[in-house]
Amino acid sequence: MLSAYLWVTDENDLQNCFSVRKKVFMEEQGFKDEFDDIDNHAHHLLFLDDETPIATSRLFIDENNFWHIGRVCVLKEYRKNGIGAFLIKECIEKARELGKSKTVVLGAQVAAKSFYEKVGFKQYGDIFYDEGCPHIMMKYEL
Repeated sequence: MLSAYLWVTDENDLQNCFSVRKKVFMEEQGFKDEFDDIDNHAHHLLFLDDETPIATSRLFIDENNFWHIGRVCVLKEYRKNGIGAFLIKECIEKARELGKSKTVVLGAQVAAKSFYEKVGFKQYGDIFYDEGCPHIMMKYEL
């Protein structure tokens, strides 16, 4: 595996991010409302195995003026290799580099809570449901 990653700057790479999200969130997990207007202004991170898109995440400033990491996903056959943690850490570094806020948040699937805790996030607030899937908000201070 020859790994590479990039912050997306063109439409082709953005479509590669979307294809990974479609496979993971829509086909594998059954979500229907995967794409939204945030995609138009978010920073998108794409992770490649050679030239094959295998993982992605996005980063944006939310309505509370916090950096928000979202749509973190890795194709099933590539999980448990540290790629997800790499995506999160890279998003944190990008947020630090861009400034604007010292707080990074994300809405985690409850099943993934311990994964995010391992990279330094802490839960806050109550469980909420996104398309029937329980989620929790988590926070990281830069």
